[in-house]
Amino acid sequence: MFLTTDDTLMASGGFGSGGTAVRLPGTALAPIPGGWLARWRAGLRGIDWVPDLGAQIGSRAWWRGLATCTGLCAATIAMAPGFHRPILSPSPAALTGEARSNARAQAIAPLALGADSGRHMAANELVANLAEAPERPVVELSATVGSGDRLARVLQRAGVARDQAQAAADLVAQATDGADIASGTRVMLTLGRRPSRTVARPLESMTLRARFDLAVTLTRTAQGLAMTQQPIAIDRTPLRLQGLVGSSLYRSVRAAGAPAKAVEAYIKALSARLSVGRDVRRSDSFDLIIERERAATGETRLGKLLFVGLNHGGRQMQLARLAGDEDSPWYDVNGQGERRGAMAVPVAGRVTSSFGKRMHPILGFMRMHKGTDIGAPYGAPIHAIMDGVVQFAGRSGGYGNFVKLTHAGGIASGYGHMSRFTVRSGARVRQGQVIGYVGSTGMSTGPHLHWEVWKNGVTVNPYSLKLTSMAALSGARLRAFRQEVRALLAVQPGR
Repeated sequence: MFLTTDDTLMASGGFGSGGTAVRLPGTALAPIPGGWLARWRAGLRGIDWVPDLGAQIGSRAWWRGLATCTGLCAATIAMAPGFHRPILSPSPAALTGEARSNARAQAIAPLALGADSGRHMAANELVANLAEAPERPVVELSATVGSGDRLARVLQRAGVARDQAQAAADLVAQATDGADIASGTRVMLTLGRRPSRTVARPLESMTLRARFDLAVTLTRTAQGLAMTQQPIAIDRTPLRLQGLVGSSLYRSVRAAGAPAKAVEAYIKALSARLSVGRDVRRSDSFDLIIERERAATGETRLGKLLFVGLNHGGRQMQLARLAGDEDSPWYDVNGQGERRGAMAVPVAGRVTSSFGKRMHPILGFMRMHKGTDIGAPYGAPIHAIMDGVVQFAGRSGGYGNFVKLTHAGGIASGYGHMSRFTVRSGARVRQGQVIGYVGSTGMSTGPHLHWEVWKNGVTVNPYSLKLTSMAALSGARLRAFRQEVRALLAVQPGR
């Protein structure tokens, strides 16, 4: 034990050892040989070489920690291997001979890349070559019914024998009440084993959608083909679409989900009451209801247009037809029908001579031309401008082959210089029906149609005649119509 100059009592176990020091007040420490090493070691142990660099920034301890971090990073980078120098290692020797063959036999390679690995056994004397490859015992295939196609013909093209195809078609016809299978219908077939390649395979089973609400399955039994019917539940709630007209009525209604034919019928119905191009504005809103069928299997089929609506400048236009009558005119909700517009042109062509006085091309003097001449190719079809009755069809002097029709409202129309006509006196015709073909009979200088119109027996210019036809429902038809309109208006949009 000895005293140091800083009044500490040291218990030493020998020179150079740390020992234990006790401080005595008012005493001095005596010099200790080798004590500087102990003090240096104690001082090093008291230094924090890795302080928190986020605290006491700029202090001596912080700079000491930064120096330590920098030194460690530099040492790591200096001792790291190069990034671009490869690490040398011994490579295995390439396989040759039998060892290579055994390794390839156990390897896995994709067949799409031309793999030829694996063990193959060559044929020996016990293997007999077949004269022809055996057929599959059962063949499953599908066929599609085309437009205007018949089911029996579809089955025959798929490989079914003629008598079996006809028997299957007759069974399906019983389920559809003789109606044709819709075009695009897929028929799933299973053909069985046949005794030889010279005969057709027998029909084992067949499945198809005979109607939108009925699926049928034909299965071969000991007595022949048996049919099983699977009815499909159908929801016939109509589809109601509403929206703004915007920049284009046609595009807006199509974008709402209406098929092209329904949009065309919608615009045509509106055209009978107003000018769609001039009167319908961007801020108007459309409202239409379309026939719709939704099957429980997920398919949806849209049908004809049932209701026409347009909010035109705050005025509601609502039109509907009689149920089950596609040729019925459009009536408003009160059962009033109205049809306006210019008279239709009977043939596609250009006007070569208008209504009024003119120099006759054959007679050579001024004469009243009571009709309109329309130049058209020889044989072009001529259509009735309105519904009516054929009053005359035959030869008529300078008119050549001539047809005269009488229409409602005191209107009559005549068609001259025909090459031939397709109607006879007393027959009823519909608007747009072909009544004859363009020719050059009678007093004519070339193929054209002389079109003449009478109003209450007086010839008039066809292009100046505006037509308005009115019709009204009454009695039981009016009550049924109003009940149908109420049911349509109760349909919620989009549901």
